[in-house]
Amino acid sequence: MSRTPSRRTVLRGLTVTGAAVTGFDPAARSWAATTPESGTETAALTRIPRLDGTLVTDESSLTAAAEDYGHIVHRRPSAVLRPGSVRDVVTMVRFCNDHCLPVAPRGQGHAPYGQAQVEGGLVIETATLADIGPVDPDSTTVTVGAGARWSEVAKATLAHGLTPPVFTDYLELSVGGTLSVGGLGGQAQRHGAQVDNVTELRVVTGAGEPVRCSPSRRPDLFHAVLAGLGQCAVIVEATLRLVPAPETVRHYQLTYGDLATFLDDQRTLVLEGRFDYVEGQVHTDAAGAFRVYSLEAVAYGPPAGPAPDDTALLRGLRHDPSTVQYTDLPYFDFLDRLAPVIAAMKDAGIWTYAHPWLNLMLPGPSAASLAAPLLDALTPADLGAGGVILFYPLLREHLTTPLLRTSDEDVSYLFDILSAAAPGDTAGIDRILSANRAAYDTVAAAGGTHYPVGSIPFTPDDWHTHFGPAWPAFAAAKRTYDPAGILVPGQGIF
Repeated sequence: MSRTPSRRTVLRGLTVTGAAVTGFDPAARSWAATTPESGTETAALTRIPRLDGTLVTDESSLTAAAEDYGHIVHRRPSAVLRPGSVRDVVTMVRFCNDHCLPVAPRGQGHAPYGQAQVEGGLVIETATLADIGPVDPDSTTVTVGAGARWSEVAKATLAHGLTPPVFTDYLELSVGGTLSVGGLGGQAQRHGAQVDNVTELRVVTGAGEPVRCSPSRRPDLFHAVLAGLGQCAVIVEATLRLVPAPETVRHYQLTYGDLATFLDDQRTLVLEGRFDYVEGQVHTDAAGAFRVYSLEAVAYGPPAGPAPDDTALLRGLRHDPSTVQYTDLPYFDFLDRLAPVIAAMKDAGIWTYAHPWLNLMLPGPSAASLAAPLLDALTPADLGAGGVILFYPLLREHLTTPLLRTSDEDVSYLFDILSAAAPGDTAGIDRILSANRAAYDTVAAAGGTHYPVGSIPFTPDDWHTHFGPAWPAFAAAKRTYDPAGILVPGQGIF
């Protein structure tokens, strides 16, 4: 997506009056520019209207916005907006559109590869847009701010005996963040992704236009925003579908010694709909090889489902029967089961490691043959401290959002190698990134794709291929709703 050449030239260098950092001048409430030829500051381009929130340029804020959970890419913005209202987002996106300044919304900063970073532009921290509205009993929905965390949404809706149908395993992610990529978890095999359970969005387009959109109202924008990686609009509010929540769940763990058998049983469970949640992990055996497969399956109890029947639920599965474990848990305790694990990782300093993640969508029939060589080549040192390997079986019929790409098979597997590396180990990180790219190329040649929350070096041509038949509508929406091409350049799509 091209930008106006004259503006790009004029705004190449941005400075704060009398300071060494680039960006907005809080005292003058203006964004200043330098003359490229002389490097001297010119008059302020525009005075920014008063905001309900704050626009900051302090060192710590800019440094934080140049970081993310990946700790691999570092792009420093000129300013950070902490909006006090949706009006603030409209005001600043319009300003940035007028002057071709790049913009990226940032929720919890959990991107692993600089996707929500901008060089010399504006980062919008959505955490202040976190209101959770009342549950609507007629439509069984709730409207929440983009910065609300899923843990907060769950607590608010459970007070009414209701729940969003799909959660990511880590609950402390923002609603706007996961809806921008898809939002997958073990419940997706039954209900689709989080994006498939949105009834309406409130957004601010790249031109600074506030819009409400839905499947029947501006559907082109609605479908370009959900799983659209922030390319057409900033999500500021979402209306989410709710379903009855269980009071308790039964969490099963079944162990396998063969990858193909493990994946086949996952496929059986999702096709038959036996469980409400299906996932799996891969662990090392005594020799340090990744050849132990743990199938996780969860059955919801009343009032969302019947009391779990162990015999019926496990009938015909080919796990090692001597290793069966199950635990009965309150529903929210199950949803938030990673909280103590994350706390321990933070205490140990692992949370700040680099995270060159690999997230692939494997076609069902070839999933075992594609994953096996990657697992065989992997060592515990490659995976790193706190790293994890996951398989999520997904049914294509439930994944209806056009921009959330899977294989063309009835069952796909989200295969995640979530590696961790010491932040200073640049050679090791580069090696993993190269391996990620090679793995993606192999999977793409076999009809698979990737789930774009990882760290795979991609070109615009790769993105065109990734979106496939959805590309023409997506590109048209980009031209319509972000004509200056300012939104989320860190994705590298346009």
